[in-house]
Amino acid sequence: MNLELTLHETRVIGCLIEKEITTPEQYPLSLNALTNACNQKSNRDPVLDLDESGVQQLVDELVRKRLVSEQSGYGHRVPKFQHLFCNTTFGTLQFSPQELGIMCELFLRGPQTSGELRSRASRLCRFGDVSEVEAALAGLAQREDGPFVVRLAREPGKRESRYAHLFSGEIAETAETDGPQAFALPATGTNAAGTRIEQLERRLADLEAEVAELKRRIKDTAGD
Repeated sequence: MNLELTLHETRVIGCLIEKEITTPEQYPLSLNALTNACNQKSNRDPVLDLDESGVQQLVDELVRKRLVSEQSGYGHRVPKFQHLFCNTTFGTLQFSPQELGIMCELFLRGPQTSGELRSRASRLCRFGDVSEVEAALAGLAQREDGPFVVRLAREPGKRESRYAHLFSGEIAETAETDGPQAFALPATGTNAAGTRIEQLERRLADLEAEVAELKRRIKDTAGD
């Protein structure tokens, strides 16, 4: 994978992917709408304060990289922009809905746990449970044209490891065990009891993450 994007470039692409899925009637986005999406206070980390001229420069660079296209002329009072990042007719980078939802959230909010990704990406795609998120992460980490995600070392005092995208270059703080072992499926046999405990702990951490996310959404709604 040769593509390397800045934080602001991933924010632009993430916003275009997000709005394409959640508000298709308003997509492609005008420069003003894209700027507002980049600076949105909810579901963004870090929160940015970009101006339209800065976003235009980012768009121009992404157009040069053939990751964004501009639609103008007949039927468009102002130029509008759409992403060419993935899932295009002639593009080589293709993601499933679940993989795209994960990548979008990682672009918008940075490293997250599988539980956080399940909760936050639910507006973009459907996950039955956290094991489906972990399966999608494993696929993204092991693809021949990737890897596209990596598991980070567990933070002190945290039960779960976070996952980060690799479209902004290599990350130093990867987990001690990288590669397929880091995304192994649950064990069976003599290790089943220990694995069951780990699964329960993981589900508890996922529930805690979902509760925290719900509290954040309620707080954001009250603040708006």
